[in-house]
Amino acid sequence: RHVADFQLSIASVTEDSSNNFLAKDLPLQAQKLAERLKCDAVVSEISAGPGTVNFTINRELLVKTVLQQVLKDGSEYGVKSELFSTVPRQKAVIEFSSPNIAKKFHIGHLRSTIIGNFIANLKVALGHEVTRINYLGDWGMQFGLLGVGFQRFGNKEKLKSSPLQHLFEVYVQINKAAEDENTKELAKDFFRKLEEQDEQTLSLWKQFRDLSIEEYIRIYKRLGVHFDEYSGESFYQEKSQEVLKMLEDKGLLQKTIKGTGIVDLSENKDLSSFSTVMRSDGTSLYITRQFLIISFRDLAAAIDRMNKLSWDTMIYVTDKSQSNHFQHLFQILKLMGYDWAERCQHVSFGLVQGMKTRRGEVIFLEDVLNEVRSRMLQNMASTKTTKEIEDPVETAEKVGLAALIIQDFRGLLSSDYQFSWDRALQSRGDTGVFLQYTHARLHSLEQRHGKEQLTDIDVTCLQEPDAISVLQHLLRYDEVLYRSSQDLQPKHIVSYLLTLSHLAAVAHKALPVKGSAPEVAQARLCLFQAARSVLANGMKLLGITPVTQM
Repeated sequence: RHVADFQLSIASVTEDSSNNFLAKDLPLQAQKLAERLKCDAVVSEISAGPGTVNFTINRELLVKTVLQQVLKDGSEYGVKSELFSTVPRQKAVIEFSSPNIAKKFHIGHLRSTIIGNFIANLKVALGHEVTRINYLGDWGMQFGLLGVGFQRFGNKEKLKSSPLQHLFEVYVQINKAAEDENTKELAKDFFRKLEEQDEQTLSLWKQFRDLSIEEYIRIYKRLGVHFDEYSGESFYQEKSQEVLKMLEDKGLLQKTIKGTGIVDLSENKDLSSFSTVMRSDGTSLYITRQFLIISFRDLAAAIDRMNKLSWDTMIYVTDKSQSNHFQHLFQILKLMGYDWAERCQHVSFGLVQGMKTRRGEVIFLEDVLNEVRSRMLQNMASTKTTKEIEDPVETAEKVGLAALIIQDFRGLLSSDYQFSWDRALQSRGDTGVFLQYTHARLHSLEQRHGKEQLTDIDVTCLQEPDAISVLQHLLRYDEVLYRSSQDLQPKHIVSYLLTLSHLAAVAHKALPVKGSAPEVAQARLCLFQAARSVLANGMKLLGITPVTQM
């Protein structure tokens, strides 16, 4: 069936379609307009549909232009489009991942990590300057407990060899003892020393932090993620006091009868909406971001980043339970006179249910990575072709990660979803495994039939409907990038790549390279090369490393 390349809806160009035209008039209007329009060197056919005018591009021109553009622009195909010509290049700060030291790296942290990484990749590809910040939970009363716990149960060797696991175990152990008054006092004492910069206490805390970051870097590398800055709440001790003073000076800080510090956010200043910022004992309210409480440190961090990086946009990637927190944060910044608060954005995401490893609940990011790798290795071992792969473990990890990422990015980020290993790792259907399989297959086709860049091909050899479908789809890549750049949702790119893979699979079957006349083989090879190139570009934006063997 012939599919038009572009469609114009008549209703969108008539002045006021509701009054002047009834729906039944639209087909006639379409017919009239189609008859008045003339074909030219670019448009080879114009026809009327039910209320639309359909345009078909000269097929040879389509083949030539798309293939040349894709192969010439390479990894920049789509981002060089005129859709982006008016978009100003900006400085963006993206805060994502942000786990708490000595606590679980839960599935919410994993989502924040892959979503933040996608947004950063997309912005970089579009020519923006991006700073990736990991804002660690590295301060607070829990470090009093952790310090006491380490003095009681800690082991220097274990701390060096597996810091994340060891600190978590120590924290679990000391929490059991935390009911005891004596332990509580010791913990308070340890944290007070920390705040007073006591050398010995600080040095132990610094070890916890530095060794944890070292291990995080290693694990993030497996995910293909890096950060420009490992920041944390500890950075903003003194600056948070400055913020407190600013709030007081501007008359924004009010005390309740109980002595709690609040900031009035209501329009009529009647306290119908307020944010609690300080405990009655005067300490900066820092419980967790789960509660609608603004820690001065978050305010201090935002102001500090503006001073240091003078960014155009700052994006926080966390789950949707923290939406109120960020709304309050941005409102307070605005009340303090910082108009740039309007350029802060919270990208929120839903919750994932049901992700468990064979050992049970997910505690560390590494558990997830090991699980996905071992499950994928098992699946690969049961297929016939796996034996030839040079590095099956590495391949299993990359394919498994693609599976995780595609399952996560298929819907709206704000939706909750039920996680399923079986569904994620299926080799058929709309999965990351299918994308990787398609990429590997197209890559081996190139390896077998000619590795050099093809430039001069006979465009008349690519007129089959299956070839045209692939080309029409390649032509739309920039629109999809544009949509994702507007709403920061990866699902547009995901569904585009899945469709591209299905179209390429159909074409691969219908248009064999092997056994065709040389010029036909060349042209088809060029088509598959273009499809693989765009598939690889899109996968990399999503944070997936394309594999070449599978």
